[in-house]
Amino acid sequence: MSESDSFIRNNLNQFAFMYRLVDIVIIQVCLIVSCYFYLGSFNRDYFLLALIANMAYLFFAELFVLYRSWRAGSFKEMLFYTAASWSLTVFPVLAFLFFTKQSEEFSRVTLGLWMLSSLLFLCAWRGGFRKILQNLRLKGYNTRSVGVIGMTSRGNALADEVYGHPETGYKLVGVFDPRSKNRVSEKYHHLYMGGVEKGVEMAQAGKIEILFIALPITAKERIDSILKQLGDTTVDVHLIPDMFTYQLLHSRMGHIGEIQTISVYDTPMKGGYSLMKRLEDVILSLSILTIVAIPMLFIAFTIKLTSNGPVLFKQSRYGVDGKKIKVWKFRTMGVMDDGDVVKQATKNDPRITPIGAFLRRTSLDELPQFFNVLQGCMSVVGPRPHAVSHNEEYRKKIKYYMLRHKMKPGITGWAQVNGWRGETDTDDKMEMRIKYDLDYIRNWSIWLDFKIVVFTIFKGFVGKNVY
Repeated sequence: MSESDSFIRNNLNQFAFMYRLVDIVIIQVCLIVSCYFYLGSFNRDYFLLALIANMAYLFFAELFVLYRSWRAGSFKEMLFYTAASWSLTVFPVLAFLFFTKQSEEFSRVTLGLWMLSSLLFLCAWRGGFRKILQNLRLKGYNTRSVGVIGMTSRGNALADEVYGHPETGYKLVGVFDPRSKNRVSEKYHHLYMGGVEKGVEMAQAGKIEILFIALPITAKERIDSILKQLGDTTVDVHLIPDMFTYQLLHSRMGHIGEIQTISVYDTPMKGGYSLMKRLEDVILSLSILTIVAIPMLFIAFTIKLTSNGPVLFKQSRYGVDGKKIKVWKFRTMGVMDDGDVVKQATKNDPRITPIGAFLRRTSLDELPQFFNVLQGCMSVVGPRPHAVSHNEEYRKKIKYYMLRHKMKPGITGWAQVNGWRGETDTDDKMEMRIKYDLDYIRNWSIWLDFKIVVFTIFKGFVGKNVY
């Protein structure tokens, strides 16, 4: 998810009903074809199974906000959520077969063909339809005219997105700024139509369908005046005040009684998103622990043979909302610091045991944290937990430091796969880690977690600053 996708909620999709209808038809037809292909017939029992799959798929698709507008969204992300929705649909179908004791009555080959073909066609028709829409928009069909009032940094960023992606169907027809033309980026001189009044005038004349107002938040009276004038038009109006250049985390609308609010610092882990994240954590941690169980036993045995002390090291860290948790690791040092002062490991640190050095370089010492994930105090992906003493030190030095605790700490994270892992011997290094942590929270999605896991597999286990 990029910052330009939305600021409070996802855009509505004008084709949402059609998408749902086509998905339902594909799931039904794929099962019918699979039945006739392998069995030569289609009966009521299979029809019931398809209905269950339809309901489950629509539920998971809504959970992943699959039916939002993907006009300016990532195609890979759309396919990922389509595949994720269908993959999760398999579980209710299998649960139905198991609890009703009917699994023997259904052909496994038929079900396999159905599940595979449905996945392929659910993804394929989206790709084909998206390509058709993009071609139509490039030819001028299904487009919407866009104007931007206030060429601030946010206004320029928005104009760049619209101007640089004509296939989305948004056509930038004018930019407006109360300052002179010379204050507007040269790139948009040919689109500069004048001041704010000109923008309102074009909207009233029906020459603009969507108008973005990107004036500074200090210009409250001017914004109020513009909104009142635009109330006499049918233009879609979006506010992008410059307050959103600050470290805002998952802004959303809310209500306290009759008073509408906008959250400033918030967690993305609300409602269905919290359920999705927990489901992701449980599935990933159980899968990984199944694979690494024997290597973990070997590591534990080696630690016990090569040094005195316990196999596991439990250290206090801050978890979500700044609450203390105990994080498990394989012991890699001859001492176990967990007090008011914790010295970070450095190059050639004499405290590190020979086997500990290898475990730290390869991140194998982190494997016991998958049990922390199953406990619910950590996630597979999230901001890496720091020692309590480091939190207390850096929260006083680095702006927005404690906002990283708006999500559960993770075994791997956005900062780590971007090279900011290991020793943070300067404030600048810690600032960069915090920057990536907050970017992750602000832009969190299951798709982003998936990318981080893939990046971790290929480049996240080792690092030049890991000792």
